[in-house]
Amino acid sequence: MRYRKLTEEEVLRLERQACTAEEWNRVSVAEAFSPEYVHHVRFSGTVRLGVFLKEFTLPGGIRKHSGLRHVTLHNVTVGNDCCIENILNYIANYEIGDETFIENVGLMLVDGESRFGNGVEVSVLNETGGREVAISDRLSAHLAYIMALYRHRPKLIERLKAITDVYSNEQASTTGSVGSHVTILNAGSIKNVRIGDHCRICGTSRLHNGSINSNRVAPVYIGHGVICDDFIISSGSHVDEGAMLSRCFVGQSCKLGHNYSASESLFFSNCQGENGEACSIFAGPFTVTHHKSTLLIAGMFSFMNAGSGSNQSNHMYKLGPIHQGTLERGAKTTSDSYILWPARVGAFSLVMGRHVTHSDTSNLPFSYLIEQNNTTYLVPGVNLRSVGTIRDAQKWPKRDGRKDPDKLDCINYNLLSPYTIHKMFKGRETLMALRNASGELSDIYSYHSAKIRNSALVKGIRFYETGIHKFLGNSVIKRLEETRFRSNEEIRARLKPDTPIGSGEWVDISGLIAPKSEIDRLIARIESGEVDRLEAINREFEQMHRNYYTYEWTWAYEKLEEFYGIDPEKATAQDIIRIVERWKEAVIGLDRMVYEDAKKEFSLASMTGFGADGSRIEKERDFEQVRGDFESNPFVTAVLKHIEVKEALGNELIERIAGVK
Repeated sequence: MRYRKLTEEEVLRLERQACTAEEWNRVSVAEAFSPEYVHHVRFSGTVRLGVFLKEFTLPGGIRKHSGLRHVTLHNVTVGNDCCIENILNYIANYEIGDETFIENVGLMLVDGESRFGNGVEVSVLNETGGREVAISDRLSAHLAYIMALYRHRPKLIERLKAITDVYSNEQASTTGSVGSHVTILNAGSIKNVRIGDHCRICGTSRLHNGSINSNRVAPVYIGHGVICDDFIISSGSHVDEGAMLSRCFVGQSCKLGHNYSASESLFFSNCQGENGEACSIFAGPFTVTHHKSTLLIAGMFSFMNAGSGSNQSNHMYKLGPIHQGTLERGAKTTSDSYILWPARVGAFSLVMGRHVTHSDTSNLPFSYLIEQNNTTYLVPGVNLRSVGTIRDAQKWPKRDGRKDPDKLDCINYNLLSPYTIHKMFKGRETLMALRNASGELSDIYSYHSAKIRNSALVKGIRFYETGIHKFLGNSVIKRLEETRFRSNEEIRARLKPDTPIGSGEWVDISGLIAPKSEIDRLIARIESGEVDRLEAINREFEQMHRNYYTYEWTWAYEKLEEFYGIDPEKATAQDIIRIVERWKEAVIGLDRMVYEDAKKEFSLASMTGFGADGSRIEKERDFEQVRGDFESNPFVTAVLKHIEVKEALGNELIERIAGVK
């Protein structure tokens, strides 16, 4: 925008309207500026003003014309058609965008040079330090995971800190920014904060040293009573109702409110925190806690739901809060559960009761951990048949609230993946080894401070085999879809992987599932200096995410021989048919178990409390009016449809290759 000096007539009119300036010649205005809507304003330092032509229509129908009223501005640029009034103290060292509304604010200033929250080190997982993550506007869950957990590679950590410092220093300025179409109402103190477009800040108590990365597509809302110090809040997030954050990163489309308090913590995409508290947690995507009595501390979580009264302790001995723990993706805690860190809970497991024995069940996913008489009992694989597990897997993609096309986190929603299936292979091997070592007739088996009953061990082996059949069959069917084969050679050619990448171990880097070889390759390139920018690191993660299914098939291809004894380079149509038949049994068998599990929600016991003053018939009718009947329940009909569709899919492939010689 082009600016000019005020005319003598404009200065006189401003003075008549109770405006003052230390030096009028340091006040510049847009070409079409009119002083009509500038009253009771004190100017100091260098000030630039746009035009004031438009009106704002506020809730309730009241209209206010853009302009400046009862405000002190020091070194401020005001865009076109802003309305700024009733600033108790002053606004200093800010550039304010177009059509922004600021009213009843205590103080807004940038004091000295600020990086606006970038570069703040968060002591995640270990309260006493040692796993600090330097936060920034471009921080992804995957980069934070590596920063926090790859401390065995000091050169990598040194390089990542340097890369973050470079970015943070690029953001440093003595002038803050408030974007266009921003609303700031009835706020207290805003100091060293950068505010993006379309942000709404209403009734907020204090914002100090941070960035609010709002934009038109994914605006941010900061509400009443909120206090944030040393923070970054990403696009689409909602922080409201007395939430208190200190040294925290809030990812895209998170919701924190109802007096939630968090310190030294990271929250990534689609997390929700209400009522409770968090200290030094790494909350990966979809970490959810809603209850006033819940404390999450020194833990790593993702796709996790914390039950009421969930608690952990990071004081095991007497050297302070130095311990940490992990609930791998999809793990849940029930009401009043407790875990004494250190401990590690396998993916998609359920924790019930109080656990103080430091179990490591990472190679036994989809399990129940149940406490009885101060002993941890493990039920391996049983969560594969749970209606809750399937429902969770279906709901997460639907609950991804990110509208911003620039997504920081690469989220893989797959329930079965090389990561979890590799764990099932290990789990099956572990359970078989336990049975062989202790004998098939043992009542109880011991595993990592946990106990496994004989019947649970036998069923666990069967559950894991079913899961492996389902995953490998899915992969084979997907690979051979929509192709007419004339010979076994054509089938073998199609089965051959497109890339060698994908073999070996896979990892879950807080939502991103990828071959460990690719993560190691990226780390080596960071250490060497070949990859030296945050954006470049994020692009590498995005590429791994895009290539997931290509890499997945490489892994599955190698497992065909290990699990089925079929060399894929010599596979025949009959071998594929046998795999598909086992797949059909697995899919339909699991769906039947899920169906039976869902039926429990419609039992007579579940109707307790319905039809409060009536007979059994009235109870059942009341239940149906509120909950519906079992057969027409949307989830139940979806399970039945899934059985039908999957059976047809398997039959179609069998029919397509049955005649191949």
